[in-house]
Amino acid sequence: MGRTEYIMPTALLLIVLMGIILWLVFRGAKATKSFQDYAVGSVAFSPVAVGLALAASMTSAATFIINPGLIGLYGYSGIIAYAIALPVAAFVSLVFLTKKFRDQGNKVKALTMAQWIGNRYESPKYATAIAALSLLLITFIVLIVVGLAQLLSQSLQVDVVWVMIGVVVFVFGYMMFGGANSMVYTNTIQAAMMLVVAIILLYSGHNYFADGLSGFTARLAAINPSLVEPTNPDSLLFRNYYEIIFCQVIIGIAVVCQPHIITKSLLLKKDSDVNKYLITAIATMVIFFSIVIVGIYARLEFPDLVLNGNPIKPDQLIPTYVVEKFQVAVGLIVTMGLIAAGISTLEGLIQSLSITITSDLLLSNFPSLNKQTETQKVILNRVVIAVIGLVAIGLSYRQIVAPDLSVAIFAQNGVYAFFAAVFFPLILGMFTKEMRVDAAIVSSVVALVVHFGMYYGQIGYMMQNPINNPAISASTAIIISSMCGYLTLKLLKTKSDSFKLKDIANESI
Repeated sequence: MGRTEYIMPTALLLIVLMGIILWLVFRGAKATKSFQDYAVGSVAFSPVAVGLALAASMTSAATFIINPGLIGLYGYSGIIAYAIALPVAAFVSLVFLTKKFRDQGNKVKALTMAQWIGNRYESPKYATAIAALSLLLITFIVLIVVGLAQLLSQSLQVDVVWVMIGVVVFVFGYMMFGGANSMVYTNTIQAAMMLVVAIILLYSGHNYFADGLSGFTARLAAINPSLVEPTNPDSLLFRNYYEIIFCQVIIGIAVVCQPHIITKSLLLKKDSDVNKYLITAIATMVIFFSIVIVGIYARLEFPDLVLNGNPIKPDQLIPTYVVEKFQVAVGLIVTMGLIAAGISTLEGLIQSLSITITSDLLLSNFPSLNKQTETQKVILNRVVIAVIGLVAIGLSYRQIVAPDLSVAIFAQNGVYAFFAAVFFPLILGMFTKEMRVDAAIVSSVVALVVHFGMYYGQIGYMMQNPINNPAISASTAIIISSMCGYLTLKLLKTKSDSFKLKDIANESI
């Protein structure tokens, strides 16, 4: 699959893009003088720039490449889930949680989410546990790496495994030096590129609407009637309203709890910038989340999901559509925008995860490391990034050669488990003064047991397939763990009040 005329122009454009990124990294690196600068930056960025950076990092290769492939496979039901239910819930959650997290984050002087939770609950051990759970976010890194590799392998006509290795070496390599300062620069430019590409991709299917929406739907129904239904009983992900609306709303509310999302507001230097930051981010993301519709265009282009006798896997659908649909010049612009979509989130994940491992797992638990100079700490963080890169290569290879339907399933399983475990502790820490680490720990443990227990134990009538929907187990875990955490909090408070009453009674006697 693929067209040979894309090879040389894509290679040349990649060289230019890599040069621009390295220049921006060098510019940001000059302002990075300490470990803290790498984590939250030392430059005063405008709220619009940080808002665009958030939009770029919150929507990624999953939104632009992987999820549209699933929509192409399953139809309208996926659009309801991924373009309506989840984003609306995420936007509402983002507004409420950002201001509270920023307020508390500034008070406790936290560089990472794990540190924020540990400081808020006055429990270094719990902070270490949350930092260890952050390793689950490597699954999301794998999704982005695989998405970018599939895209570039189509355009360059190079084996996808070698492209994957190249992506990891380049992105992880320059992220060793730039940190937050360079990331806002690169994310802002990437967001602008993503906006241009989003418009091109959304317009690319205009010819399918020649007979209006009814004609568009009729063409899709001719391929498979289930593609135009609000639910798709034949799918693995969008079988009923519980799956496409309820579960996605819960996931949307909790998805904001990822470190590279919730901590972005700490880059703002003034509280007055928060509203402008949120408006910019949400307005941009409305366009980005609409991209999943392009999966329908691709299905109309390849009704049988076959090209030249070769089956098109869901993860390959959008890369194949781009290469086959567009003239080389436009196709190159789209390809660069899709690369930007992946790299923007990849940068945020590498930065937040490496800082979490370095600060909350290594420096906090090994006093000898914590006595190092700022320069030595930065070097240690670079070593951590290199190790994460090696792990990413190994896991990405597995998802390229033998995915479970899509790399999205692998990523969702890990990422959803993480934010299910931190959801209640974050909410409790933001909105109440009743701080009990016992309740937070109970909720985290219950969330992990329920999520992984349901998924791998195939518990529940909708979890009986070899490949299941992680949104079901994760949303159930969020609800049950929150209830258990709240009940634990109230039980401990009641017991504490009871002891106080006994003490008062004893003193009066």
